[in-house]
Amino acid sequence: MKNLGSHLRKVVLALAATGLFASQTTAMPVVDPSVDQPVVLAAGDCYAIGQQVAAQNGGTLAKASQATRGGQQVCVIVVLVPGKDGQRPRRSEIVVPMG
Repeated sequence: MKNLGSHLRKVVLALAATGLFASQTTAMPVVDPSVDQPVVLAAGDCYAIGQQVAAQNGGTLAKASQATRGGQQVCVIVVLVPGKDGQRPRRSEIVVPMG
C-alpha cells in the first residue's frame, strides 16, 4: 500500500505539472511572423530627443516622457537652463511632436 501511495503521488504531481505547462502554452500569444508589426516609439526615443533639446538650449535634461496631447503623441521635455549671475537654474518645459 505504501508503494501505491508513492506512485499515486508521482502521478498526481506529473498531471499537475502537465496541466500547468498546458495552461501556460495556451496563454502565450501567437504572432504571425508574416504580419508587419507596427513600430511604436517609446520613452527611450523621448530621452534622445530630450538630450538634443537640452543641448540646443544650453541646459541639462531633467525629464523626458511620452504623452498624448490633442490626440497626438508628443515628448514632454524638461530642461534645466543655468541661471544668470549665479541664480538658480530655470526650469523649461518643451513639448515636441513625435515622428
